[in-house]
Formats: sequence, structure tokens, C-alpha cells
Amino acid sequence: MDSDQLDGISAIRSYIDRLVTGDGRCHGMKVLLLDATTTQILSCVSSQSEILSREVYLVSRIDDPRGGVGGDAKNNGSHSLELTEESSTTHVGHMKAVCFLRPTEMNIGLLVKELANPRFSEYHLYFSGILPPSLLNLLAENDAQERVRQVQEFYADFLPINPDLLSLNCRNTLSMAACAGTPKARDHASLYQRNLMGLQSMLLALKRQPAAIRYQKSSRMARQLATDIGDNIGTDQIFHFRRGSGRQSGAGNMLLLILDRMDDPVTPLLSQWTYQAMVHELLGLNNSRVILRGVPNVSKDLEEVVLSSAPGIDSFFQSHRNSNFGELGEAIQKLLQDYQAQSQEHQVSNLKSIEDMQQFMEKYPELRSQSHTVSKHVAIMGELARLVEVCSLMDVSAFEQDLACADDQAGHLRELMAKLDSATVKIPDKLRLGMLYALRYENATPNNAIPAVKEAMKRGGVSPDNVALVDAILRYAGSKARGPGLYGTNKDVTSKLMKSFMTSVQGVSNVYSQHSPVLMDTVEGAVKGKLRGETHPLILSGGRASVNVEGMPLPQEILIFIVGGVTYEESTKVNQFNEANAGKGVRVILGGSTVHNSTSFLDELKQMMYDV
Repeated sequence: MDSDQLDGISAIRSYIDRLVTGDGRCHGMKVLLLDATTTQILSCVSSQSEILSREVYLVSRIDDPRGGVGGDAKNNGSHSLELTEESSTTHVGHMKAVCFLRPTEMNIGLLVKELANPRFSEYHLYFSGILPPSLLNLLAENDAQERVRQVQEFYADFLPINPDLLSLNCRNTLSMAACAGTPKARDHASLYQRNLMGLQSMLLALKRQPAAIRYQKSSRMARQLATDIGDNIGTDQIFHFRRGSGRQSGAGNMLLLILDRMDDPVTPLLSQWTYQAMVHELLGLNNSRVILRGVPNVSKDLEEVVLSSAPGIDSFFQSHRNSNFGELGEAIQKLLQDYQAQSQEHQVSNLKSIEDMQQFMEKYPELRSQSHTVSKHVAIMGELARLVEVCSLMDVSAFEQDLACADDQAGHLRELMAKLDSATVKIPDKLRLGMLYALRYENATPNNAIPAVKEAMKRGGVSPDNVALVDAILRYAGSKARGPGLYGTNKDVTSKLMKSFMTSVQGVSNVYSQHSPVLMDTVEGAVKGKLRGETHPLILSGGRASVNVEGMPLPQEILIFIVGGVTYEESTKVNQFNEANAGKGVRVILGGSTVHNSTSFLDELKQMMYDV
């Protein structure tokens, strides 16, 4: 990877390119052994066909010897890696094994078991993070037949969803963050360690050592993570040869900024209108896969499809993942028209000569792949459009945006009560609307209507367990818990008036995208040197914190890590920021514990009610 490149997908791909050749030391046919997490990591950046074309005979799970190559690719030419059962991995004793695993005690135990009765002629071991010396010694002691040829650490312990979006795919980190600094923190010790190691891996994979580490003051978890990652950087020799940013333009220009989801509980509750975010909200986008099973009029070969941002897998999705719903419809229509024109050109009836037939056969695999791509996006768009209509999402979303962006308690209360009584508004949407109202008007006086709202939610069909989430979100991220900035202050009146003016000028489509996550105010503040030390202190050596950030050099790169998870809306805004600032010497990359939609966020909030 080019050392100037701040790109998560490129960073992981460079490791995978080295891995499939045993870093130049494993030639000939080989078997690739993975675990559950490294399977997901590989799936984010490589297609099944690409892996198998590089002298890889079989991809298997070390924790399931029967696991083999499969996925929807075997049926329809889709491009991603998934593991399914095959009969066995027998008759491979002459082959070499390349193992890509997380450095956990469980995986080392599986390797020890494998080496006791080796199935392969040699083993090339790659770990996705730092391997503790005790586990390395255990491996050496149990390699009686000396089959292990090399052991390396490749710092690929995260999922690169987009070039500027990284995830650890860790759930229940809301509870982990809420318990920080309390006796219950020990219940989440292993999950915390996963987040710490994952963040460290992001820095190592990107070949960056931050010049400064800052954190969200309102979060004990952000402070703890900032302190621990600072200590690791200061004491582990592995960071020293990467002192500075890694960029040729000089050291000292990367900021690591650690935030907490509780600072902005609104963004995960909103309906989404860009492609990637909308798919995740309405259908679920997990491990680059969308399940369409049970969707009306969807063929069997489209029941599970791949949406990946990695280069060479799906150029349409790569180009349009941040397109809004209207733009997307037009783009898919053009995609369909282009395919129909190509199909007409290559119809069998048009084949007049041997040369025509040869050209047709050369083009056939490309046409077949293009056919699947078109069918996939048409099917997804059709289902999104159906759900928007069935769930009255345009009406619901317009009100959500108003709740998130404007102060009008009386008007909002009237409209909310009408929607809670409406049969056309779905129950999950009633729950989200009630929570958005409670967050905005938590401290409203003299008439705090939240108790009445909760009663109306129950009458509207929201279960008592889910109504309890209103109080849960106020405890987790109410005005007393979160930092300032969610709804702004009086100083923001001018910007609010400007936003309202722009909405009226730019038209109705902008009604659904008025909201800007708190994250973007934080980014703008950091880039301009206006992020206050009182809200985002600086970590000094020894874990001390300082609010004195005057005179700090402006960052050229910012790695933001949000404990508790990020959203695709935030990812879209970061991507738009990067595109607007391309060539201006500043780039942001966003990482987090997981990527939330409203369902996963509420599930974690519900779990937190029992954990905290």
C-alpha cells in the first residue's frame, strides 16, 4: 500500500495479496484456513473467484474442517467469499496451508490440535493482530513434526466496509461503554480488549502513529480507550518505526479522536435515504450481504446477494452507495437500459459468422455477470420502493427530520399524537418517533408531555417493554449524560435559519436530508482548530489529560473511532467531506465498534437496560 494512502480497503487488500502467496514463500496449490472473523475480513475485500484464481484450492474454517468454498457465487456469478459445508478436506496432504487467524487462545488451541495430527505438508501462519509470546511458545512446543514454516503478524483485525469506513463488528458495546469505571466493567473486559486491539490494528494497518489523541470528555469509556491506546503506542516498539503520520509530507499531522455513541443518539434512530444506509436500515446489510429471501417476486438466485464497496466487485454499488433514493432510481434505470442495449447487440440471431460467434463467447461471461448485477440492483430497489410505500416512510421521515432539526414543541406534540394514533404508521416507527420527541423535549417546561407520549405509544400498539426504551435512552444519552452539541445552542440560530432557507430553495427532496450528525460539527471544529479542549481534552503521556489545545497544529488526517458504533449516515457525510476536501490536505477516516441501523441500536439499548 502507498504510505500516503489513508484507505482501509487498500490496507487490508495489501495484506491479503501477500497472504495468499505465503508472503512469497508458499508457491503452488494451497488451502486457506480462516476463523469466523477473518472470513468476514476477507469477504470485505476479495471475491471468491479472485481468491480461487490465485492457486487456492480450498477455503476452509479451522473451527469447522468441513467448511469449504460456497456462497451465492456458486450459483450466479456473484463476487464474495462465504464458507459452506463440503464433504471434507481429505486428499490434501501434499498441499500447504496458509492460516489467517485472530491471535486468540481458542485459535491457538485449534492450531495445536491441527499440528498434533497435521493434514497439510506445511503451515504458514498469519495472525490479524499482535500474538502474545506465551501463545507463540505454546505453538512452538506443539509443532513436533516441524510443519510450521513461518509466523507473521498482519494487522488486519477490522472490517473495511468502505475505504473510509472501518468496523469491528462488535455488538453490545453500548453496555460496555455505560459500565466503564464501574464494578460491572469487568463483565465486558474481553469486549473492551477487542475494541482496544481493533483500534490498534487500524493504526498499524494504515501505518500511522497519531501526533495527538483526543477524546470525548463526557464519556468514561472514551477516556479509558484513549489512555490505553496512548500507553500502547508509547511502550510497544512496533509503533516506533512508524513515528509520525507515515506520510511523505512529514510527521505530526494525524489526530486520533475517540468518541462515544451516547453523544448522538438521534442519528441511529432516523430513516435513511442513501443507498447503502437505506439498505442497512430496511433490509439489513451484514458482512456485505443482503438477504432478500421472502421478498415478493424475487428469484431463488437473488435470495442472498452481495453489496461490496471493494474495487472490482460491484462498480455500480461502488459508485452509487451514497446516492439518494431519487438519484438511485435514475441510475438503475440507466443501468437497465445499457444492459438491454448490450444484450440486443449480442443476440444469437445477430451472429452471422464464426468471428461473431467467437466474440459472443468471449463476451458471454461478462454479459452473464452484468445480468446478475442488473437483476440484483433492480430487485433491491423494487423492495426498497415497496417498503417506503407500505410503511409511509416519506411522511414519517419528514417528521423525524423536523424533530431532529427544529424546535416546535406544541406543533411536534400534535403531529406526534396523530401519528401514534394512525393505523398507517408502523409500530417500530411509532417507537422511534416517541424516542426522538423525548430526546428533544426532555427538559421542556412547564408542560413536559413525555408521560402522555408514552401512554399514547402504548395505545398505538407499542409494547410496554419497548415503551420503557424511552426512559432507557434518556438515562443513556439524555442531556445529563451526553456532551453539548446535539441540539445546538442559541448561538446556532443563524445557521438554523440558513438551513431552513436552503431547504426551501433546494426543494422538497432536501426535507429528508436536513439532519447533520453531531460528528460533522466535531470534524469541522477539529479541522479548523476550533474543537475545544473543555469538550475534547488531549491525552498526555502517562494518561494525564489536558484541556490546553491552543497552538496545536491543524491535523491533515483524522482517524475517528466511535465506541458503541457508527452509522452509514455518518459514513456518507464523512465521504462527502473527503470528496469536498480532496486535494486540500485533509482526510477523515471513520471507525467504530459496529455499524448500526435503528434495529441494532435499539436491541443494544434494550440489552443495556439489563446489564447496567
